Amino acid sequence: MMLLLATLLYLPVIQSQEIIAHRGFWKTEGSAQNSITALMKADSIGVFGSEVDIWISSDGIPVVNHDATVTLDGKKLRVEDTPFGTLRKVKLSNGEQMPTVEEYLNAFEKCKKVKLIIEFKSHTVKERETELARKVIDMVHQRGLKDKVEYIAFGIHFLQLVRQLDPQASIYYLNGDMSPAVLSSMGVSGLDYHYNVLFNHPQWVEAAHKLGQKVNVWTVNKAEDIQKVIDLKVDFITTDEPLRVKEIIKNR
Repeated sequence: MMLLLATLLYLPVIQSQEIIAHRGFWKTEGSAQNSITALMKADSIGVFGSEVDIWISSDGIPVVNHDATVTLDGKKLRVEDTPFGTLRKVKLSNGEQMPTVEEYLNAFEKCKKVKLIIEFKSHTVKERETELARKVIDMVHQRGLKDKVEYIAFGIHFLQLVRQLDPQASIYYLNGDMSPAVLSSMGVSGLDYHYNVLFNHPQWVEAAHKLGQKVNVWTVNKAEDIQKVIDLKVDFITTDEPLRVKEIIKNR
């Protein structure tokens, strides 16, 4: 018995990465990027998180969309400069209307497993970013969802806003230009970088872990890149191919 226990103590620990569905699970029938269907489908396949991108309309309505612009009737419109009534006419590729953040959170309340990873998109005016962050974090808190929601952003202003509005929230930095030590000094939960950044700075994964930070990596779709980031021992893998990543992790 003692020999068995000693052997178990020295067995290597197998690192298991968590999966985040990029813009939801949209590469499946009836779904579309950043749609409510993509959120529900991400929950149905049992991944850790479903990522979503958000903006604020010109009249102060938080909305879900990835790009800074949308096309409506052949015209390109900037989301942050367009009233919600106009944005509401935009249809996603699966026929859904562009959702509001409120509608997205209403749907998210029905999810059983997945966490929501909210990306605050950088706006041209900081005051609009402040308005967006305040409104969305208030919505999250009012619904009792704060333990099921994490935040990511390219902009430092959003990192500061989240820390002010919800000091306990998990907030990750996306831009790839700061070391874990710098992020730690800012009170950021960890780094969420493109996989090429970590391929060039593999030491940042261990450095982040020593500082108590988590490491996410985006957007990893090819099998060889998935294997590389697994070998780097990152904590989370954001992907457009959640089932592929799940299969690769399982086979290890």
